[in-house]
Amino acid sequence: MRHLLLGLGLLLSLSTPQTSMAQAAKGGAQPPIIDRELLFGDPEISGAQLSPDGKFLSFIRPYNGTRNIWVKGLNESFDQARPMTNDQARPVRSYFWSRDGKYLLYSQDKGGDENFNIYAVNPAEAPAAGQSVPTARDLTGLKGVRVQLLNAPLSDPNTLYIGLNDRDKAWHDLYKLNLSTGEKTLVRQNNDRIGAWEFDWNDQLRLASRSNPDGSTEWLRVEGDKLVPFYKTSIDEQSGVIAFAKDNQHVYMATNKGTGRNLAEIVLIDPATGQEQPYQADPLKRVDVGSLQVSEKTHEPVFVSFEDDRMRRVWKDKAMEQDFAAVSKQLPGLDVYPASHTTDERLWLVSATSATQPTVAYLFDRQTKKLTKQYETRPKLRAADLADMKVVRYKSSDGLEIPAYLTLPKGLNGKNLPVIILPHGGPWARDSYGFNAMHQFLANRGYAVLSPNFRASTGYGKQFLNAGNGEWGRKMQDDLTWGVKYLVAQGIADPKRVGIMGGSYGGYATLAGVAFTPDVYNAAVAIVAPSNLTTLLNAIPPYWEAGRKQMYARMADPGTEEGRAALARMSPLTAADKIKTPLMVVQGANDPRVNKAEADQIVVALRDRNYPVQYICAPDEGHGFARPVNNMAMFAASEKFLASQLKGRYQESMSPAVAKRLQEITVDPKTVQLATQTNVK
Repeated sequence: MRHLLLGLGLLLSLSTPQTSMAQAAKGGAQPPIIDRELLFGDPEISGAQLSPDGKFLSFIRPYNGTRNIWVKGLNESFDQARPMTNDQARPVRSYFWSRDGKYLLYSQDKGGDENFNIYAVNPAEAPAAGQSVPTARDLTGLKGVRVQLLNAPLSDPNTLYIGLNDRDKAWHDLYKLNLSTGEKTLVRQNNDRIGAWEFDWNDQLRLASRSNPDGSTEWLRVEGDKLVPFYKTSIDEQSGVIAFAKDNQHVYMATNKGTGRNLAEIVLIDPATGQEQPYQADPLKRVDVGSLQVSEKTHEPVFVSFEDDRMRRVWKDKAMEQDFAAVSKQLPGLDVYPASHTTDERLWLVSATSATQPTVAYLFDRQTKKLTKQYETRPKLRAADLADMKVVRYKSSDGLEIPAYLTLPKGLNGKNLPVIILPHGGPWARDSYGFNAMHQFLANRGYAVLSPNFRASTGYGKQFLNAGNGEWGRKMQDDLTWGVKYLVAQGIADPKRVGIMGGSYGGYATLAGVAFTPDVYNAAVAIVAPSNLTTLLNAIPPYWEAGRKQMYARMADPGTEEGRAALARMSPLTAADKIKTPLMVVQGANDPRVNKAEADQIVVALRDRNYPVQYICAPDEGHGFARPVNNMAMFAASEKFLASQLKGRYQESMSPAVAKRLQEITVDPKTVQLATQTNVK
């Protein structure tokens, strides 16, 4: 319960450019080209959090060119803020206050390897002589170990409960971490395939979830040294404990267990007996339950959210409902989300956003009912230049309805446009309504942008999710192809100017699109993209062991002859000889999820048949780019590449630092060599 997640954790022209920024800005009714720095550069301020006592506001802002943590008095101006960290290797992307407000805690890995350690900085501490910030202590100090944060107990604010996989790379043992000293005390050795530990309102360890070898999940009561099962979901079902109820005996659980239950809902379950009773399902019967917000002060539910075309809520706390209604009335057209609050829950930091409004943060005082603007994340972006997002639905090859988000370029008539299909990662995730920098970037360049929630996307029920089983490169790919057909039939798309771009699974879908449907796409940018599903599964990180069997069920089992044949059939590498679409491949050298070998293999396959392919590989990145200079280089190259093939417009200029970095991370395909173990079997 009360999970605090550590951050995890997403391009050279083939011909002479068709449209320069200066030319594009002069003609047509389109807004001027938006500098990509405004969309993908560092936000001016982001990630603000209230200190537990409400005296301070922390936030992330660049310091010496890299995002770091800052602190100011709540009533001070942002100009009076003080930097707390000075990490120059990688941006600080996630952090939180200790329960007593004594420390700011954050996580960092090395070059994107996802082996996170936890660091602490004391805001009250003066910087050492010659230093500009207080000293940040590495509390865990481990190499090659992925630290999980499991619980921050209110009853013992100098403590964190963490998981460490130093003994067994696949499973995390439970430790108690002393924030003052860094001392780690073993609480429970994980010999039972435990994937999650759950604490009650008294911060006592009460529940655990076990991932069984057959892919099922069991929920267990912790009774001394024993673990007693009380609830089980099959490999095709999902369940998760959200929080203990106010009585500290029952728990709220999200589940879609049972043949009669398609949409996930929240039930109230008694771990002592396993008996459950309904609590909240989607009243419109459209989507899975989203999240349940529970007050840490009263232990009562506040609201249940549902991610439909846009976010909806069912309120449980009527006083809070009235307060949020008053806030929303002052922010018409924006979706308002709670971001942080004080321990007494009087002061709330809320974020407000929409498709054409990047996040704006406000402070709301529940006692005085005063709403005070704090900052905008990207104040230089003009809403008048941004394009709206709408939901469309179309039928796929087998008649399954696919919901998708469509953004049309502003100032054009919406007909016969170049198009970018933008499939999400996961694939067991989904796209949602809201400000989307990629949509705005591409729409501003003149493209219609479609993000389909293809089968296997989450949120639409287990039937929709499970419809993707075994369908990588097949019906899941049809869901994208039929999106192109829909846009063509609507007159929106020019069928000769269709591109596809995506990262992770979206990168796989990009490669699958050009390999399996080579006549559909005219340009493709594949980012951290699996090309060979056999080598992908053989190289998944050991700490993914809990989900290995489920990945096999949803893709194919490499341990069987039939499974190996299916993986080969679904691998774009197998059909690399069919690719005739101009392609750019982007990779992080340290990616633990989609190894660099995945990019190397497809690049070599195209190179060896003398087919041109562009390759960008950042030596200091993992699964997606975190450093802004790498992102700027990738987007500068990719928009120029897309413009050369699809005749969109692009920003010609880039800073000297970005130009230098692009040169550094651009790889000549002639130099790529494969390790023997990556060969297709």
